Amino acid sequence: MNPEWIGKVVEEMTEMMVHDVTNPPLAARFFSYACLSGYEVYSFQDSSLHSMHGTLNNYPKIKHPQEYKAYSPELASVLAMIHTASKMQPSGSDLQQYQASLLDSCRQIGFDEERIAQSIAYAEDISTQILQYAKEDGYNQTTSYPRYTPVGSPGSWYPTPPGYFPPVEPHFNSLRPFFLDSAQQFKPLPPVAYSEEKDSEFFQILEEVYHINLNDTTREIAAFWDCNPFALQDNGHLMVGMKKISPGAHWMGITTIACTKAELNFGETLKRHTMVAVTLMDGFIACWDEKYRSNRIRPETAIRKLIDPTWTPLLQTPPFPEYLSGHSTVSTAASVVLTHYFGDNFQYEDTVEERYGLAARPYNSFIEAAEEAAISRLYGGIHYMDAITRGQTQGRAVGNWIIDKVE
Repeated sequence: MNPEWIGKVVEEMTEMMVHDVTNPPLAARFFSYACLSGYEVYSFQDSSLHSMHGTLNNYPKIKHPQEYKAYSPELASVLAMIHTASKMQPSGSDLQQYQASLLDSCRQIGFDEERIAQSIAYAEDISTQILQYAKEDGYNQTTSYPRYTPVGSPGSWYPTPPGYFPPVEPHFNSLRPFFLDSAQQFKPLPPVAYSEEKDSEFFQILEEVYHINLNDTTREIAAFWDCNPFALQDNGHLMVGMKKISPGAHWMGITTIACTKAELNFGETLKRHTMVAVTLMDGFIACWDEKYRSNRIRPETAIRKLIDPTWTPLLQTPPFPEYLSGHSTVSTAASVVLTHYFGDNFQYEDTVEERYGLAARPYNSFIEAAEEAAISRLYGGIHYMDAITRGQTQGRAVGNWIIDKVE
């Protein structure tokens, strides 16, 4: 099977996430366990790869069934990804239609029914073990935790228009990381202290957001990296979702583009998707730990209170505290991992957002793309500069830690 099937599963998962309005941290969780399922199937028969047992935190020793002699490792890997995603994503059962199409394609290239049946059985066996590992990461327990309520103190986060959504995943830092020792391992410096004094440092970074000089280029950059699944559009009668992908989905798409351009084999393509996915997950855990520790006010709220009550940001403000910038953290972390695998000057054209109406953008490196993603948050009016630069610092630390652990 062509390694491009891996990217196609990621694409199908992304479409499902857009439909379900999956939040960014949770999207990374779905990608991680789906990719791990496929990776564990394939690594068993590829001597260049090895199981994640002993590498990821509390990762089980995977038991591989011995009775299936005719299965296809490639097909079973892709099916394991689909099976895991179908069990974890809210609309995951819709992936069965995609699986049926995939199996029809396999029949057309000569797969017999026994090979297909054994591949399905093998995939589901491994997927079930990964799903048990996922079940133990602590996410299910977060639903029973106390509901988050805004702190209410000066300078603290409060829901923003137009949706005034409740905060996203306030307990995500309680999940088991894949590589990090803890969510606090790369705890950043505290944010610039809130102040309403016009000569304060906070007021300076607030005015930086307010006075940002937008032009066609900066607007394009902000829109390209928006990646806000919660964005709403007012059609005059009601608010409707605008169908946007998450930051993690964007970087998984970039991974597919890079693997395709580099003409990687099936095993390497699967490995690199898996590594980016788990990096995104750990990046979100680390970043979300700080978000709900500092509970910092968004620029939109502060500017309306202190400078201009009619101001609106270029981008809609996502529903969670401001510090750190999640996009800055996870984009930088993903770029570190991708740079490790593909090199410092890997040129590519990012076509991920074309299906959502945005033109492709060329990049000379993953680092260049991550830096643009980070600064886009300032252009968009949704982050202060210290949240961006310190998010990048945390992302580099997460990415480098993971590379050191794996290699």
